[in-house]
Amino acid sequence: MRTLINLLWFIFSGLWMAIGYAVAGLICCVLVVTIPWGIACFRIAGYALWPFGRTLVRRPGAGLPSGAGNLVWFVFAGWWIALGHVLLGIALCVTIIGIPFGLAHFKLIGVSLTPLGREVVPSGTAYPSYRW
Repeated sequence: MRTLINLLWFIFSGLWMAIGYAVAGLICCVLVVTIPWGIACFRIAGYALWPFGRTLVRRPGAGLPSGAGNLVWFVFAGWWIALGHVLLGIALCVTIIGIPFGLAHFKLIGVSLTPLGREVVPSGTAYPSYRW
């Protein structure tokens, strides 16, 4: 069932969102200073393609640099992207069939606000695999 929902998400919403995040990532990687945000955009793009069955967790090793980077991201891009996810989530939750897809948009709000210091893991995993 999860595969079917992911395929429908991919066709109707995920592909377009992933393309948008990937374009933003390419733009961020062209400007050398913004490469960390570009990498985060690529991570979000991968998550946006196939969100059901995966979740986002905070990396415990991410400290002050991630927090400062998230603050800059929030000011310049994060709140616009989060607002888009909120509006799309509300629009999709109007119908019964769209509720799972609306909830997926709501799930993407957190990472669109603060993308640095996060990791995508399978939903059943309590802790991500860390590389010490």
